[in-house]
Amino acid sequence: MLPYFPALLLSMAGLQFTEGATVSEGSCTFENNTCAYKSAFAFLPWVVNLEGHYISLDTTHGVQGQRAVLISPDLQPDEWSCLRLVYQITGAEFSLNPTMLNVFVQPEGESFDHLLWSTQEQSDGWLIASVDLRTTSKRYKIILEGILGSDDNSSIAIYELKMTTGYCIECDFEENHLCGYMNNWNPNVNWFVGGGNIRNAQAIMPKDHTLNSELGHYMYVDSVYAKQFQEVAQLVSPLIITPISGCLSFYYRIQRESSNLFMVYTRDLHGSYEEIWKMKDVRQGEWNLAEVNLNALFPVEVVFEVAFNGIQAGYVAVDDISFSSEFCNGEKETVFNALEAGCDFENDVCKFHLDNNDGWSRVKVKPNIYRMGDHTTGLGYFVLANTRFTSQSGYLGRLYGPSLPGNMQYCLRFFYTLYGFSKMSDSLAVYIFEENHVVQEKIWSVRESPKGVWQRAEISINKPMACQVVFVSWCKSFWDCGLAALDDVTVSIGNCQVADKMPPLPGRCNFERDDCGFQQEWQRRGIWHRKRGETPTSYTGPKGDHTSGVGYYMYIEATNMVYGQKARLISRPLRAINGKQCLSFFYHMYGAGTGLLNVYVREDVGRYKDTLLWTRKGEQSISWLRAQIEYESNKQHRIVFEAIRGISIRSDIAVDDIMFQNGSCKDTDDSGTLQSSGYSDEFNEIDF
Repeated sequence: MLPYFPALLLSMAGLQFTEGATVSEGSCTFENNTCAYKSAFAFLPWVVNLEGHYISLDTTHGVQGQRAVLISPDLQPDEWSCLRLVYQITGAEFSLNPTMLNVFVQPEGESFDHLLWSTQEQSDGWLIASVDLRTTSKRYKIILEGILGSDDNSSIAIYELKMTTGYCIECDFEENHLCGYMNNWNPNVNWFVGGGNIRNAQAIMPKDHTLNSELGHYMYVDSVYAKQFQEVAQLVSPLIITPISGCLSFYYRIQRESSNLFMVYTRDLHGSYEEIWKMKDVRQGEWNLAEVNLNALFPVEVVFEVAFNGIQAGYVAVDDISFSSEFCNGEKETVFNALEAGCDFENDVCKFHLDNNDGWSRVKVKPNIYRMGDHTTGLGYFVLANTRFTSQSGYLGRLYGPSLPGNMQYCLRFFYTLYGFSKMSDSLAVYIFEENHVVQEKIWSVRESPKGVWQRAEISINKPMACQVVFVSWCKSFWDCGLAALDDVTVSIGNCQVADKMPPLPGRCNFERDDCGFQQEWQRRGIWHRKRGETPTSYTGPKGDHTSGVGYYMYIEATNMVYGQKARLISRPLRAINGKQCLSFFYHMYGAGTGLLNVYVREDVGRYKDTLLWTRKGEQSISWLRAQIEYESNKQHRIVFEAIRGISIRSDIAVDDIMFQNGSCKDTDDSGTLQSSGYSDEFNEIDF
């Protein structure tokens, strides 16, 4: 939605930099050129429009899927910075492949770019986006990427880039773009720009707060246009994508308080509001300072909302919104560390409470072709409930998690698998305990679950009081009592649906959306298939993916290949990086005729050269197993996954959850030397 400012039209002329202002590093007005930004030669060029003073990309210069890339010079601001861009996307209203504009940051010494912001929003006017850039000791580049959609008349234009010191949420409203703040359109009451040469008979204030001048600017909303009781006007900040915690402050001024309501909320991507400030005592006729602690740990907008009690209720004005990383009044507010509320059970049970009398135990299963290992690595620990040694009619096993502070939104995710239950319904459930276990609420329970696969569950939690998550396993009778296993419990701040809308982490691929840019060698070779669920041939291949149990992975279908035939999956080019790199992935090699899985690094030096990094031969486990490989390459290179078909059709090989990271691998798996079958003489042994 375009911002509605009757006192300010969002035209090209209105969006220019303040006259005489110095263009900071990383900024560009595209008056005659692209400043210090350069187009990447391997892609379409951005075209400078000298009449309109903007750069553009459209279908007269390219076709669907083609992209244009603009790269900034090296940047290294000393402080937190804000990048604002004015842009417009046009094309068909509904398209399977819409035109897209992305903003990345490319840190020095890293192979992958970090996606900061992305949009497909089309408009018939200029829009403003704001992107926070963290303080960093590394130099970096800003990358603007435009991708043409399937519409024949699609286009992207960028009118202005401006990089300033400070947080994007801060604003004194002196510049015409208003820092990206937008009025949420209401037929009657709306926020206007006040001050300067703008005059309104119903709302004339002699001076703004920033400049203490009649020529200064501020935002205000006037009750004279209200048509009904408590009609609402909202001023909405740019979306805060980068997590921040600290003190939000602003100045406000009112005329004729008359029980008007003035509040400040946060609003997440799911549309949920949370009140963080409400006007109480106020001095009329002067600017009042308001301060409130803001913990924006997931994407939110800050909403300034006014509700009038009638048409003679006066006005409310706002100016000089600012933010500090220090909490208000020197308070030392403790920020909840969600990472500490999760556990992968590899080293201990973290902050979970295990009582052997409650039937949960931390165990390690030696993986084999009959029993799955854990979810974390395939070779590690998880927690197990209701072993047949302790099962009894009506038996309940409880696993107590750490306490979660109240009045916050959480996303709880965990992996589970069940064995031996004839009826799975309610055999595993999650409860919330409040007020010293007096209040209990069941928030999730299993209905049906595929066998032989770790399946992910996710639950959104939002309680006003502190609460504790409790996992409960239930044996309904001696004859219907199986095993319930739990692993990789994580807690993140924000609604689960909000977490899913976050930009993907760089260097990671789970094949859920696509093949992540991996390519195949087709000549006289087999191919990798993107698949979900079980593979077609029995007694080989995974029953589900590693990411969620119901998602996608890549695999070779042995029935379509002959003995010794190879299939190669090749990454996109990776930058030359000095120092160690860590490649981790999960692989699945189950089947009596399983062949080989090899991983190579391919350096682009004239005729390419493949160097073997890691290999496995033969059947390994019915589980997904984790591999970690450290390697070094100071040349541009690619990673090659090579699967070789074995002696029979029971030779499917799969990979999933590939991740590239800078530096050494944190956990050291066994070496990449040749290994054969994963059979064990003690395949039913469980280590407690």
